[in-house]
Amino acid sequence: MPDKPSSYGQQNSGFSASPSDEISSGFTRAPDGIYPDHSTPSDTRGLPEKQVLTVSQLNRQARQLLESRFALAVVEGEISNLSTPGSGHLYFSLKDENSQVRCAMFRNRAGLLAFRPKNGDKVQLHAKVSLYEGRGDFQLIAETMEEQGRGALIRAFEALKFKLKEEGLFDRSRKKPLPPIPDVIGLVTSPTGAAIRDMLIVLKRRFPLAEVVLYPAVVQGSEAPDSIARAIELAHIHGKSDLLIIGRGGGSLEDLWAFNDERVARAISASFIPTVSAVGHETDITIADYVADYRAPTPSAAAEQVSPDLSQWQQWLNQSEITLRRQMERQLQNNQQRLDHLEHRYQRCFSGLRQQGKQLNQLEQRLVQGMKNRLFREQQQLDKVAGKLRHPKTELNQQRQQLNSLQQQLIRAGKQQTQQAGQQLEQLEARLWRANPSREIKSQHSQLQKLQQALQKAWQHQLEGQQQKLAELSHRLQTVSPLATLSRGYAIVQDDKGNIVRHYQEVSQGDEISARLATGVLHCKVMAQDADN
Repeated sequence: MPDKPSSYGQQNSGFSASPSDEISSGFTRAPDGIYPDHSTPSDTRGLPEKQVLTVSQLNRQARQLLESRFALAVVEGEISNLSTPGSGHLYFSLKDENSQVRCAMFRNRAGLLAFRPKNGDKVQLHAKVSLYEGRGDFQLIAETMEEQGRGALIRAFEALKFKLKEEGLFDRSRKKPLPPIPDVIGLVTSPTGAAIRDMLIVLKRRFPLAEVVLYPAVVQGSEAPDSIARAIELAHIHGKSDLLIIGRGGGSLEDLWAFNDERVARAISASFIPTVSAVGHETDITIADYVADYRAPTPSAAAEQVSPDLSQWQQWLNQSEITLRRQMERQLQNNQQRLDHLEHRYQRCFSGLRQQGKQLNQLEQRLVQGMKNRLFREQQQLDKVAGKLRHPKTELNQQRQQLNSLQQQLIRAGKQQTQQAGQQLEQLEARLWRANPSREIKSQHSQLQKLQQALQKAWQHQLEGQQQKLAELSHRLQTVSPLATLSRGYAIVQDDKGNIVRHYQEVSQGDEISARLATGVLHCKVMAQDADN
């Protein structure tokens, strides 16, 4: 079969024949006047002259007639005489028990095939009916090719894939990371297949420390989906595996179809144990591959990828031990050199430490003596200030004592005057009794009452005077008391050293000061300074 003919892909020239051209007599009258039985009418007298065609024109018109007559045809058959030249086109024959037809599939369509066709494959073509003008060969130009019976499976595969993807079962956010060092590896596969043997060999070679638990399942046939889902459920009930490898060896699409089942996909998606899909060969893609947390191209590759290499570990540990030893030796040498250097410095500094110790003791004594002197001076100054700023309560106590003393003196004076008046009264009574003049008695009695009233007034006046004096003294004391001044809204301002601030220039902006109020102390910071306006 030659390479792609030059006439392939040409557009129709507009020539066509309709079913009305067919004649019931058993032959077809073509527009060009040529009869299929190669015979001519016995009598052509009076008929117009017919057009004579070249072979190329005939083949072209025949091709155009076929392509316009037939739409895209679906044809089933078996591949034979397959040819795959370097151009990338496919040339083959499609046959059944009785007939065959030549077929061509061009490179742009052949590159989209999901399988590699071979002689003997039963396939289904979507093809255009055409004719190869160069040889006049009737042929099909294939647009798509599917393995016979495979088309329905592929459509079901794509439908389920779309459904699960829309539900989010393929989202990367759902993928769980695989443990770097699994203690227990669970295998969901057939106990008699080649896949289990391959995985056990790899795991024993790479990481024999890991425990392997088999959860047997049927991996092919109508019972396989339920069996695989039950095995995954059993692994969760067991609750021992750190990860699950779910898969089987290679096979046809039909053989692997259990891993395209929705029940298996949902069981894998619901697994809280990290899962690895290892189904078939590297080119085989199943729904389980999309749903699982990780896809391995083959079961052996899955065992390789989930198990650390013990020999590499041993090599790494040996190298790490050598590196650690070297670093420890280097660190010990550095520490020894540093120790020698510090010892040398210590010996040089030790001789100076004694002298510095003596100087330190002298400085300490001077510091203690200076602190004592400073404290003594501060105590004296504090005593002076305390003498000047006696507490008002003390002053009031003194005034109260003085008032009590004056009150006692007044009482004593009143008693003394009363006694004197009593004595005078007794003397007068005695004189009265001696003289006994009634007028004198009445006069003296009246005088006595006046004296008593005068005495009472004098005593009351003196008492009020003393009370007024006490009130004046108390008022004067309250006037000079700093607490009274503070209660009127004033404050005593001190700097951070406790000195009283009397002028705004004694502090600077940003200094911390304290203001003692009648009750409590305010700690402030100087924001600005203004002279008296």
